[in-house]
Amino acid sequence: MKEFVEYIVKNLVDHPDKVRINEVGGTHTLIIELSVEKSDIGKIIGKKGKTINAIRTLLMSVASRNGLRVNLEILEDAEAEAKAAEQV
Repeated sequence: MKEFVEYIVKNLVDHPDKVRINEVGGTHTLIIELSVEKSDIGKIIGKKGKTINAIRTLLMSVASRNGLRVNLEILEDAEAEAKAAEQV
């Protein structure tokens, strides 16, 4: 799932090297946390949220085949920095 989201997002943004994805897994639920360059957030969300909703729909389709539930979250700068500090 992580690779799937990474492939889609990196092809949408101007700074693919700044894309950070973290998976937080449970028994039947998977949370994918996405962090991108501040200037690329608008490209990920899209007009009226259409791009992010399309990505979430694709994720739900793939996840349902595997018997999982998936939630995609976009982290703000402060949240992303805190998560990165926790992992180090």
